[in-house]
Amino acid sequence: MLAFSDEMEPALEYQTNRQALMPLDAIIGAGDLKPEYLDFLADAFRVPLLYVRGNHDRGGGWKEEITRVPEPMDGSWHDVAGLTVAGLSWPSDKGDRAIHDDNAAWRQVAARYLRLRSSRPDIIVSHVPPLGLGDTPEDHYHRGFAAYRWLAERLKPVLWIHGHTSTAAASHWWVGHGPTTLVNVTGAVLLELSPAAADETDARLRGATIESGLVDRAVEPASEAS
Repeated sequence: MLAFSDEMEPALEYQTNRQALMPLDAIIGAGDLKPEYLDFLADAFRVPLLYVRGNHDRGGGWKEEITRVPEPMDGSWHDVAGLTVAGLSWPSDKGDRAIHDDNAAWRQVAARYLRLRSSRPDIIVSHVPPLGLGDTPEDHYHRGFAAYRWLAERLKPVLWIHGHTSTAAASHWWVGHGPTTLVNVTGAVLLELSPAAADETDARLRGATIESGLVDRAVEPASEAS
């Protein structure tokens, strides 16, 4: 899976770079990406597009009909190459202005918990990370949601994908929490996860940021991560 959030990746404007990343099973959007960019990604790679909306995903192009961009994931789950993927969009807004509302996140999780528990997703995608797991806790607007951490600790997905946290503000681009690996996909990150590994709750995850089309970083399994 090729996962994105918050920033457009200029290396992907070139077909040779895109071809170097194939084959892919899905494009995953973790929020704050313009609909026309999501449209471009889906068309360029010709694989399923799954995404959640972030705090900036309102107004502008989001008010127009984008026929080739599907509805965002929001509590629903989808199958990707034998893995189940569920999503949580930004939980609260006030017109065209997003607000960071912890109570809204709790309401969001409460409304979707039974469905998510019954499907036991292997992967959860959100824009905001769980509290204390890849967030920027000293910045109120970029602090994770306690409700998401509660959900992560109960559902124990193999992988939690998020954005919203600047890579410059984070000490690391991924963290391990129990059986779950949480990955900040701000920019673009290539992820590999096998259904067999998910069944064993062992991430067996390889991730890489894209820099001028080059893959250059890897992550240990969550069970071995500190």
